[in-house]
Amino acid sequence: MIDPMLFSNDPAVWLKDLLIDTGLGNSISAFLSTAILVCVVLLLSWLSNVITKFIIRKVVARIVRRTASVWDDILLEQKVFLRLSHYAPALVIWLMAGWALKEYPVWLLAVRKLTYIYMILIGMVVINTFIEAWHKIYLTLPVSQHRPIKGYVQVVKIFVIAITALIIISVVFRKEVSAVVAGLGAMAAVLMLIFKDPILGLVASIQLSVNKMMKIGDWISIPGRQVDGNVIDMTLTTVKVQNFDKSIITVPTYSLVSESFQNWIGMEESGVRQIKRSIMIDIRSISVAGKDLKEKYLAIPEISDFFDSIDKEYGIRKPVRDGSQDVTVSAGVTNLGLFRIYAETWLRKHPMIDSDQTIIVRHRPQAGDGLPLEIYAFCTRNSWIHYEHIQSEIFEHLFAVMPAFGLRVFQQPSGFDLLTLSDKNTENGT
Repeated sequence: MIDPMLFSNDPAVWLKDLLIDTGLGNSISAFLSTAILVCVVLLLSWLSNVITKFIIRKVVARIVRRTASVWDDILLEQKVFLRLSHYAPALVIWLMAGWALKEYPVWLLAVRKLTYIYMILIGMVVINTFIEAWHKIYLTLPVSQHRPIKGYVQVVKIFVIAITALIIISVVFRKEVSAVVAGLGAMAAVLMLIFKDPILGLVASIQLSVNKMMKIGDWISIPGRQVDGNVIDMTLTTVKVQNFDKSIITVPTYSLVSESFQNWIGMEESGVRQIKRSIMIDIRSISVAGKDLKEKYLAIPEISDFFDSIDKEYGIRKPVRDGSQDVTVSAGVTNLGLFRIYAETWLRKHPMIDSDQTIIVRHRPQAGDGLPLEIYAFCTRNSWIHYEHIQSEIFEHLFAVMPAFGLRVFQQPSGFDLLTLSDKNTENGT
């Protein structure tokens, strides 16, 4: 007769005795009882996982969705609670392995060690998932637009992984964590070489963030690396930029600190955009303005006022006899000078040019391809399409009115010019 109290005291002994009563040998009964209990433990661990996930997906998820806060919704979406459910089977195995593997202490030690390592890994996954969820929560705050922390998040996650690896090594080799760290000290040089890019990236990320040099969404240009587009991602080691041709290029984070780059955020926030282009003037077309040209454009009040102010400083105007009247004109006024002042006056009246900003039409150093006449002004529209249309309209107008001032644009001779010259020479018999 089997004592029913045996089951409550030790299920393994009860099951082994039951198998022995069926006529099996002691060793076979011990093995089969252990196998059956292992299957029971595995079944219970599986059921605990299923039940825990069911509770999280049905009960916890319903409670979270009914709350007003979005933080717990993000924790649910990032599967922080679902990751925690993996502790349920691990705890079942940890607590029940003692009587399931009582007859095999070596296997019991191995299973408990593996279960312990599994729980450590689950803890690492849960912590990193929580950190990622916290980062998602941070991205919902206004400050995240100016303070990206993705690089820091990656550093923390790497630190958690490193601590987890140290704990696992100490468990496997039965060493204190401090002893493991001391052993790794000898490998510091190798580790520095392996993690060179993350270390440099971390330092660069801190500098970029503290100095507010760049954030996601900024338009940056790095001519030496063919970068000209918007920042779409910033990680510990790389910055991802989508160029305006829709290509995506990655740049090492530390290169943005060691090298120079251009951030256009100031232009975008100011609401204006600089126009700075030159018209190449054929120097042979520059001459002293004739009387008709002077009278025509000096009759414009803004142009006349400009030369009046110059005359007060330098005295370049003098009376000239025109029939029975004395007409005051500038003795040294050139057609290019009149064109400069006309262009500047026209720009100040242009509805798409900000008159509060600097507007100037000036000469640049002359090279072998004409005299550069630079237009410097600020457009009130800084979006790319509007800016290009307005800039094109301005230069189209200036090109069109240049002949009225007797000016020509310098351009290299084309095949058509050479053909025309050849035809003229043929006609002239030369």
